[in-house]
Amino acid sequence: MSLVDASRGRTCSRTLRSVALLAGGVLALPVLAGCSHDNGSDAKATAQDIAATPRDMVTDGGTLRWAVDTTPTTFNAFQADADATTGRIAGAVLPSLYTLDGQGRPQRNPDYLESAKIVEREPQQVVLYKLNQQAVWSDGREIGAPDFVAQWRALSGKDSSYWTARNAGYERIEKIERGTHDLEVKVTFTKPYADWQSLFTPLYPKEVTGTPSTFNDGARGKLPTTAGPFRVSAVDRKAGTTTLVRNPRWWGARAKLEQLVLTAVPREQRLTALAEGKVDLAEIDRSTAERISLARQAPGTAGQSPAHGPGSDMAPADALASWAQANGSDRKKARAAQLVRAELAEARTAYGEEQKALRDFVVRKSLEPAYTQLAMNGESGPLADERVRRAVARALDRKELAKIVLGPLGLPAEPPGSHLALAGQRAYADNSGALGQQSTQEAQALLADAGWTPLGAPKKRVPAKAGGEAGTGTKDESGTKKTGKATEKGSSDKNNKKESPDRNKNGNKKASDRASDEGMYIVGDDKPAGLRSGSGGTHVVAPAPAEAFESLAVQSGETSSDGSSATVPGTRAQEQQGGMAGAYAPPGSAAPSHPTAGGPLGRNGKPLSLRFVLPSGPGSEPMRAVGNKIAQMLDRIGVHTEITKVADESYFKDHIAAGDYDLALYSWPATAYPATDARPIYAKPRPASDGSLLVEQNYTRVGTDYIDQLFDLAAGELDEEDARDLVRKADARIWAAAGSIPLYQRPELVAVAPGVVNAGAFGFATPRYQDIGFKKAQPEAGSQASAGAGPNAGPNPGTGEK
Repeated sequence: MSLVDASRGRTCSRTLRSVALLAGGVLALPVLAGCSHDNGSDAKATAQDIAATPRDMVTDGGTLRWAVDTTPTTFNAFQADADATTGRIAGAVLPSLYTLDGQGRPQRNPDYLESAKIVEREPQQVVLYKLNQQAVWSDGREIGAPDFVAQWRALSGKDSSYWTARNAGYERIEKIERGTHDLEVKVTFTKPYADWQSLFTPLYPKEVTGTPSTFNDGARGKLPTTAGPFRVSAVDRKAGTTTLVRNPRWWGARAKLEQLVLTAVPREQRLTALAEGKVDLAEIDRSTAERISLARQAPGTAGQSPAHGPGSDMAPADALASWAQANGSDRKKARAAQLVRAELAEARTAYGEEQKALRDFVVRKSLEPAYTQLAMNGESGPLADERVRRAVARALDRKELAKIVLGPLGLPAEPPGSHLALAGQRAYADNSGALGQQSTQEAQALLADAGWTPLGAPKKRVPAKAGGEAGTGTKDESGTKKTGKATEKGSSDKNNKKESPDRNKNGNKKASDRASDEGMYIVGDDKPAGLRSGSGGTHVVAPAPAEAFESLAVQSGETSSDGSSATVPGTRAQEQQGGMAGAYAPPGSAAPSHPTAGGPLGRNGKPLSLRFVLPSGPGSEPMRAVGNKIAQMLDRIGVHTEITKVADESYFKDHIAAGDYDLALYSWPATAYPATDARPIYAKPRPASDGSLLVEQNYTRVGTDYIDQLFDLAAGELDEEDARDLVRKADARIWAAAGSIPLYQRPELVAVAPGVVNAGAFGFATPRYQDIGFKKAQPEAGSQASAGAGPNAGPNPGTGEK
């Protein structure tokens, strides 16, 4: 990750940490009141939509053209500039010891592993890998211990001459040895590592990882040695294509496709690329999905006046009448009308041809393993006070926001209940109860407690809230902390007068009234029981896939999932009561006597205003629709939002990462290894030597030592049940901190050409590249109909061409 310096924070690149995108935590500790930890197994992941087809029904041969975002600058997935296409290629041509199933759960890959398990826990953790005896590199050499050793040394972080973007887990390895024979690999850890299954995927040959020069440069433009169902055949950067062909030394099920061509196509050009037959598979936005749906419902004829499209809602002369009347003679009017008719006729013809070409495509849809959140910058300003952040969170009707994006697509609009896992994953549990349900009254009470009153009303002095950041440091009249160090202040639990989950001695206090700010912004005293001295505090680097995902989510405006024509319902959010009232405002706090709905709040005559930064690109309409609805919800509690639209290309780097926002929308992917991958996203920012904050990937600048400790303990907990409990407890604390609020799981929309099977909206599951192909044509009524994608004849099986 690049070094980004800004006036309010800093993101540093280091090689101290690892893996893919998110993280979690572990240990048996008191749980925040209102958190449920028993419902994870009941939550179901939305099923993938890939036209699953048995291999014997898939044609042997053919070329599939798959639209991707880029031609990768490197084939080394462990480098900082690796992107999503790098990962796609690695999955098809390199060993993956573990893959993910449809529930986002890691599964041993039998093509490479006969078994892998922990064989010793004391005095050290030892994992024994038994490799598939048929597994070989494309040069004929066996996959074995030398490859494991070379990759460990490259990624351990001990040799800075390796330009690596991540090393989590590898730095915990003490040694790697050959077992009783060449197909056994023993890995000994210096300290326990719960997410050991995340290691050595992908696995590179020692020829790539053996020296700094081969690691840094050797695998950037080529991969001469591979070990997957495919191998890299050619890279044409001018054409934007990367061609994969069958690997003749592949020992597993033979790849059905002869060629897989990954073609770089910008998101806004994919509809045209599909219609022109340039690609067979493409992730698309909602507007493109709607065009395909319309084409399938009413194909029409080229040149025919369509029921939709150019000029479908008015006659050309009528459209021109007001202009002509104001701008000249009848001759000019007639000439202009003639030109408009000709232009509309041409546009209609083109539109009709395009619709005809699209009508055989099918849109496959699922929920992407990623969620979009409302981020609140807690470094300074009003949002440095956790009461204000909680008020904003309590004002949101998350279900209504999810419906804006997911409802029109017919996908479940259930807001995520966790920051660290999604429905279907083992670690998932709805911990949003740590924050509470939507409630306008509770939100207003929190703002009143923080000193924000209706403008014109006398200012009410309130003491700082115990256990949190509120009231610490010096603030100016707008509420901005002059210190600018929101995460460095606070008091410990031993000074917190509120009832905590550890001390339920007050018989008059309900369990649901336990203070959710317990554990917030603790500097050093809030240590979970059993925490070893000196643990925690490891700085984590943003792994390359994470940055690639962030950039992609912004560049596409989430169009790959959210679409481009979302509308904002005008209905008022339903107000819900309940939740953990005592956790959000001191006992006895009440909503202002004069409701603030429609009336702004302020302090010392200055309004409570938050800068809401949103992308401005043509594919970002859904994000702006959600943002506008959030602004309406906040207006009801007297919080003014100043929406600022910025260019898509600068949205993340110059605003999110740099901390130049109060409110923002962006996405995080889910992970099977939350204890490893999520820690940098929620790690407490630390002061850097130059006085700025080292924020890692925590772009909200909100964190606590306690959350960090839970992550550290989770990463070292080898008991799976205990590890999941710790992840859930860390998530509950993250909810209570109210730095980020998950809103909806992103939809996944994929356009697929007729006949393409075992590909589409994969959801959580890792694609099985060797099974992707074209369905065999089935004789029917004297003709051959291509199955899989539509009522009309599809491409010629074996070629992929129409």
